[in-house]
Amino acid sequence: MSLRFSAIESIARESGDAPAPASTKITAIFNENVFTLKTAREYLSDEAYKSLASSIRGGKKIDRAVANQIANGLRAWAESKGVTHYTHWFQPLTGTTAEKHDSFFTLKSDGTAIEEFDGAALIQQEPDASSFPSGGIRATFEARGYTAWDPSSPAFIIEIGHGKTLCIPTIFISYTGESLDYKAPLLKAVESLSKAAVDVCNYFDKNVTKVTPTLGWEQEYFVIDEALANARPDLIQCGRTVFGASPAKGQQLEDHYFGSIPERVYAFMRDYEQEAYKLGIPLRTRHNEVAPAQFECAPIFEEVNIAVDHNTLLMDVMSRVAKRHKLVVLLHEKPFAGINGSGKHNNWSMATDTGVNLLAPGKTPKTNLMFLTFFVNTIKAVHDYADILRAAIASAPNDHRLGANEAPPAIISVFVGQYLAKVLADVEARVNTKFDEQDEAILKLDLHRSIPELMLDNTDRNRTSPFAFTGNKFEFRAVGSSANCGISMTVLNTIVADTLRKFKTDVDALIEKGDKKEIAIMHVIQKYIVESKKVLFEGDGYSDEWHHEAERRGLPNLKTTPIALDALLTDKAKKLFESTGVYSHTELEARHEIELEKYIKKVQIEARVMGDLAINHIIPAAVKYQNELLSNINGLKAAGLPETAYSSQLEILKKVSEHIQVIHTKVHAMVEARKVANNIENTRTKAIAYESQVKSAFFDEIRYHVDKLEQLVDDDIWTLPKYREMLFLR
Repeated sequence: MSLRFSAIESIARESGDAPAPASTKITAIFNENVFTLKTAREYLSDEAYKSLASSIRGGKKIDRAVANQIANGLRAWAESKGVTHYTHWFQPLTGTTAEKHDSFFTLKSDGTAIEEFDGAALIQQEPDASSFPSGGIRATFEARGYTAWDPSSPAFIIEIGHGKTLCIPTIFISYTGESLDYKAPLLKAVESLSKAAVDVCNYFDKNVTKVTPTLGWEQEYFVIDEALANARPDLIQCGRTVFGASPAKGQQLEDHYFGSIPERVYAFMRDYEQEAYKLGIPLRTRHNEVAPAQFECAPIFEEVNIAVDHNTLLMDVMSRVAKRHKLVVLLHEKPFAGINGSGKHNNWSMATDTGVNLLAPGKTPKTNLMFLTFFVNTIKAVHDYADILRAAIASAPNDHRLGANEAPPAIISVFVGQYLAKVLADVEARVNTKFDEQDEAILKLDLHRSIPELMLDNTDRNRTSPFAFTGNKFEFRAVGSSANCGISMTVLNTIVADTLRKFKTDVDALIEKGDKKEIAIMHVIQKYIVESKKVLFEGDGYSDEWHHEAERRGLPNLKTTPIALDALLTDKAKKLFESTGVYSHTELEARHEIELEKYIKKVQIEARVMGDLAINHIIPAAVKYQNELLSNINGLKAAGLPETAYSSQLEILKKVSEHIQVIHTKVHAMVEARKVANNIENTRTKAIAYESQVKSAFFDEIRYHVDKLEQLVDDDIWTLPKYREMLFLR
């Protein structure tokens, strides 16, 4: 029996799900495994506690002597929970997390065994940097790299089976100081944004001393049965199906979205949520997404650095917990063709230390000058740096998703809604006139008496926009589901910081010429609206018309990763990141090289998997079916029946033979094209060759013929689980 039918039989025989944990009040377990300031108060001296709190809240450096006290407190807390090992938990440029566990156990000079954790071990470790992507910054023989403690993100305890490990969130840098991770540049971008935003905020409120970017991510993912996934080598090795005919029922009935959560998945959700709550991840929402077997979770907004850590941690937790339930979580942006892919919508805003959301319009946005300032500056930033923002979301998996089945196109545009679009038009046309008060619009819902009156939102939703204003935040919808949020958040915070710095310079220049502050601000806002209005788009981003319109407007449409990544090496990008202190020229070039190498390797792996499946699964099954057809036809001939008795079999045999021939020929040609691409030394040229001469030249055509065979070959012979099984059996 093939793995496919064994998997289907196992699902029918038993549900296979582990019991979900008993219902527990969330507040009773939230932060249970996190070294919060509240917990630190119990385990640290006053001196150590104040030093840690100052570092978290104000970014002040922790003295090494005090670090010893903090380390001892951390160890005491961890040991009280059964922890024996610790690790520096970091996010290298592989796209996953990394950790090297060390025990608290050590031996004194006289052989006495003790448990120890000192400040030096807390603050810094020295992992091998040569085995992580560095884009040429570090050679293989130059192995030294450093992880350094990030006190702003609290330490936590991860539980894997019966083992527990204390995890210290850290940055990761090379021996020569260049960042080799996602966290270090993000922290620099946050600092740059805070400084620029505070300077602008002080036009309106001198009490503002800090501005913090906030993030609320929405994580989409697929869940399928583990046995079915294990029977698909493409899912195991690529995270997506390279072949698969669309089932008769997909998502066309729209019956999965917000539907009743399947019991087995519900048990899994409750299980990973409890793990997340213990780790301080403030999950709030769970629901079915549009595609069958697709789901989503979302947390309460947090400071961007912690939010990125939490999302990265959650992806690991989800994948691990799924195994308990004999399920597999697919975080790939497009695991199944013909239905929705998965994104990670990044809902971003800015908050002051005085408690103001800088992107909250209030009741009268026309007169809310501070809101308008930050709103317009964000739009201007997206307009000016659309190509760099596109590069931030570029990857081989996301190329499959962008522009397909309710995913935003590769064209970066901004949706603000009809009302705010009119506000911008009014500012552009009548900058020196007073605006009328906005009439409060009340929408009365008469569906039921218990439903209260609701304020009519000032913006609608536009699911086709890659960057949309949604009431009090911007939603960056084009980020891929498997991506580390740190990449897009680093770029977004940097471009807004740079735009705000320019804004302050422009306003100050007008004030020096004699304009009143408010008039100067309005004049610069008007200028920015005029300069950036071509990036505003309120229509259907999925339409062909938009692609033509965007081209007329001169907006970039960078459809593939190798081309999109070029934006990182422009003089504009170098000036942007160096002036804000986020990336050096060397770090930027290294990231460009790393992302190209990732692209090449992922396309290369997919090509190899396609070849393997075609030669070892698809063609053998088709040939076996050919033989059955031939046996049937010859038998009917031998019985003396006329050709009309087996004409249908002959037609099927002809089609099967044609598909086999094309698949074999194209796979051979794809292998040869890959060999040619592999001999190209320049990484960018090689990536472009893999995109144009391997992926675009062969993937879709080979898939077309394989999927046609799936619909022709006897179901009992087909070895790979089909879409109807993976998407609907659980």
